[in-house]
Amino acid sequence: MKRVSILIPAYNEEESLPLLYRRLADLMDAQPMYAWEVLFVNDGSRDHTLAILAQLRESDPRINYLDLSRNYGKEAAMLAGFDYVTGDCMVIMDADLQHPPELIPDMLRLWEQGYDDVYARRRTRGRESFLRRRLTAAFYALLRHTTRVPMQPNTGDFRLLDAVCIRALRRLRESQRYTKGMFSWIGFRKHELLFDQQDRVAGQSKWGFFKLLNLAIEGITSFTVAPLRIASVCGAIVSLLAFAYGLFILLKNLIYDDPVAGFPTLMVTILFLGGVQLLCIGIIGEYLGRIFTETKQRPVYFVSSYNGERAD
Repeated sequence: MKRVSILIPAYNEEESLPLLYRRLADLMDAQPMYAWEVLFVNDGSRDHTLAILAQLRESDPRINYLDLSRNYGKEAAMLAGFDYVTGDCMVIMDADLQHPPELIPDMLRLWEQGYDDVYARRRTRGRESFLRRRLTAAFYALLRHTTRVPMQPNTGDFRLLDAVCIRALRRLRESQRYTKGMFSWIGFRKHELLFDQQDRVAGQSKWGFFKLLNLAIEGITSFTVAPLRIASVCGAIVSLLAFAYGLFILLKNLIYDDPVAGFPTLMVTILFLGGVQLLCIGIIGEYLGRIFTETKQRPVYFVSSYNGERAD
């Protein structure tokens, strides 16, 4: 009997967990041909998430939970799940039921046909602001056009991965992670499933504007050096423009005896060049910061307990 693991990172999801468990239990009971494991990763929740997971574990041995020592973020929580799942395949989904569990049988059917990565692509995004949708579309477009890795647009973490993909992801240990890009980078045989993303059943999204912006920067700096090349091109263009403008001022003064407006010209030139330099330094700083973080080689996460037992 093949074993299917469901990986669910959870951070302050006490309101969603009872509803999520009921739908997962219905799914598992309707698919007795598989052995099921549901692994929750409690990412340092401050509410009663951990206590609810312990209660679910007592009532259903198919439920396992991993308690991290603090809040490391969803990307690190998923890596912890990769390390602890035991299934022949793994389904990653959110705890807020925006990812419908009823899609999992379709994923399993495609997995049985030989696909290693069955990813769910959003047909609709549920209740999101117009600005967030446009910025998300712009980010995916930018990432696809600046990296050689084929990125799937409008696709999140909701997917089924074969054990071969899980083993590959375990080997990617960088601390600043963009897992959506890693799914594409490792390759293997992929298939798309369309789905309608649901609204949260309870609570509020943990992904504010600045967290999404930080994740976007992680994605860009993890999978492309295009910003560095853009900075180099900007430097070359500004140098050429400055040379052309200096030549124009010189000829204008020699031919027409036209006095140079010194102070305004100087201030505009200094501010423009200073802005370009600061932008380029900032881009270089983002990459240097990643190098600094990775060279320390710190573990991505620490585990406090597994199924209520203290970690060694």
